[in-house]
Amino acid sequence: MNTILILNAQVVNEGKIETKDVFIKDGFIDKISADFSHLQADKVIDANGKHLLPGVIDDQVHFREPGLTHKACIHSEARAGVAGGVTSFMEMPNTVPNALNQTLLADKYEIAARTSLANYSFYMGASNDNIEEVLKTNIQNVCGIKVFMGSSTGNMLVDNEKTLENIFSKSPLLIATHCEDEATVRANTEIYKQRFGDNPHPRVHPEIRTVEACYKSSSMAVELAKRHNARLHILHITTGEETHLFRNDIPLKEKKITSEVCVHHLYFDALDYETLGNQIKCNPAVKADGHKQQLLAALLDNRLDVIATDHAPHTWEEKQNPYWSSPSGLPMVQHPLNLMIEFYHEGKISLERIVEKMSHAVADCFQISKRGYIREGYWADLVLVDLAQKTAVSKDTIYYQCKWSPLEGKTFNSSITHTFVSGHLAFEDGDFHEDVTGKRLLFER
Repeated sequence: MNTILILNAQVVNEGKIETKDVFIKDGFIDKISADFSHLQADKVIDANGKHLLPGVIDDQVHFREPGLTHKACIHSEARAGVAGGVTSFMEMPNTVPNALNQTLLADKYEIAARTSLANYSFYMGASNDNIEEVLKTNIQNVCGIKVFMGSSTGNMLVDNEKTLENIFSKSPLLIATHCEDEATVRANTEIYKQRFGDNPHPRVHPEIRTVEACYKSSSMAVELAKRHNARLHILHITTGEETHLFRNDIPLKEKKITSEVCVHHLYFDALDYETLGNQIKCNPAVKADGHKQQLLAALLDNRLDVIATDHAPHTWEEKQNPYWSSPSGLPMVQHPLNLMIEFYHEGKISLERIVEKMSHAVADCFQISKRGYIREGYWADLVLVDLAQKTAVSKDTIYYQCKWSPLEGKTFNSSITHTFVSGHLAFEDGDFHEDVTGKRLLFER
């Protein structure tokens, strides 16, 4: 279909909600008007009663390919994301082998070009000994460099001070960091192993991966970025203390230091370990009640800039292991928009702010070319949402390869009815159209 006409939509875009018609041609938003009922198109969709949003851009996912495809793959997880309104993703380098050189990074782009229903970008990974490869990264077609300032898969813990100084002083790219102080976490781990033995309850997770460990590492990253005038983006902030590291007195486009919060850290708290256990074990940890309220407040006052999922699937069998050997991470990329709209229904956030934090701000933060907004001349990455149609989360409706979610049993008060990826109608009323794959994200830097 070269042309698609969306009629009578409540368009949520750039701080406004307006009834508009949108005409899509050759992948792009060609025209936006109050009345296009006279136009002809290959497909016409009457969106009366529905809201049209820019597609969600998820700046942090783990899709596990290559090397960990018993958990997930780019095809399966991108597909699940599209079903939830995620039209673009940025995927992490801690696959197997770790994406620590340009050849391995290019391999992931090649897989996505063949199999991803969503638009895609992949981070270049940093280690203690690959600075030359890091500096070869193309700033126009790679989203950023990922630095694990806390434990991670393989050879990706960066704990060498000289390496960190080199990255922050020399990299022209956005530096995305996982911030937890490794020495603090290791010391706490030893204490808890002595105290509780081989199988403590998962409720100890935030007592091991503490508020202090997060703040110590995040504040170090901020200090490095300020010293070297680097472009820093701190991923998955989990504590109220960390939110005070960030500014809200200048526009996002002027910030050199930005931050992200994940949907599960806004939704779950430490009390949920009692019923969900290892299902919500993730790094950084879901913290005590009180932090999620502070995170939401910081999101609303613009200290926290974007919302992501940190989608990190593991098999159900792996998650049933005893605490110490159960892997960290949870699958979330299919339902972030539904979850945020629940907050809207509860009066905690507006639709306009949801769109800002999940689409506009991500595009601005990463300087993504022609995405993140509903504008003429931009790629048609769009989502139609029915705010009154319910979505039940069950094994029958989960598209992840791992086939489980910590949200199972929940019924959301909204549904994603249509998802358009670069002008292609990829998801429609529960059906996928997979004859066209997504496109590589480009960056205006």
